[in-house]
Amino acid sequence: MEEFKSGFVGIFGKPNAGKSTLLNILLGEKLAIVSPKVQTTRNKIMGILTEKNYQIVFSDTPGLLHSKYKLHERMMHEVDLVKQGTDIIIYILDVNDDVEENLAMLDLIKSKQSTIIVINKIDKQKANKVAHIKERFSTLKQVKKIVEISALKNTHIDTLLQAIVDLLPAMPAYYDEDTLTDKPMRFFAAEMIREKLFFLLDEELPYHAAILIRQYEEKTTLTKIVADIVVSRETQKAIIIGKGGSMIKKIGQDAREDIEKFIARKVFLELHVKVRKDWRNNDLYLKEYGY
Repeated sequence: MEEFKSGFVGIFGKPNAGKSTLLNILLGEKLAIVSPKVQTTRNKIMGILTEKNYQIVFSDTPGLLHSKYKLHERMMHEVDLVKQGTDIIIYILDVNDDVEENLAMLDLIKSKQSTIIVINKIDKQKANKVAHIKERFSTLKQVKKIVEISALKNTHIDTLLQAIVDLLPAMPAYYDEDTLTDKPMRFFAAEMIREKLFFLLDEELPYHAAILIRQYEEKTTLTKIVADIVVSRETQKAIIIGKGGSMIKKIGQDAREDIEKFIARKVFLELHVKVRKDWRNNDLYLKEYGY
């Protein structure tokens, strides 16, 4: 009988390399929010994939960055926590990103664990770029495999999965087979609301916003959710509300539809906008908002 394998796998990389898209593809479930903007992910998100012969406990991490706010420091602390508890590291990079910068980022992690380099977005590659990346990363002792993928187009995901399974230690499962994540539903509700800000608002505003779920109540026929969208300034509050409340109505409608799909229940979603000046540098606010 084949030995059961189980282990913890951390997904690391620069902002917008495709970490969250990869996690969602590997799990076959949208757990991590995604947007075209960098630094969409703020918290570590655990996703658990259980098959007949193995269990992989994935952790998606915030993009590696230099800290400008206390919020960024908290995000990088999440990265450190994941790094300490992993058996395997996946370092994902955009095929068209600067190779030397990515080498420096991998060095920043200071990992000794077995590492798989994932070259993403190969559908958009420039000539000879993949060969150059492989040449530079293959000299590193901890790198056990280099896999080329397109997370968005689901290309070579099976190859990556097999590479992970090959490196997993022989261990019993850490979680029940029907467990998908360690996060509560209210966390995902907040994330889905925040995702809409990235798609519907201008470049900088989503980075000034946090979501606080005030109420998450399972009623007989629906789930009632009351949430605050927290911003730094009154001008930002006005933009989120929009003319005649048009923007907040659109945010609420789009978020509600996503939450309903995720929990397979009707949802009543009530949104409010609150101003908390410089919340990204305030320890009390950061703790209250889950960072």
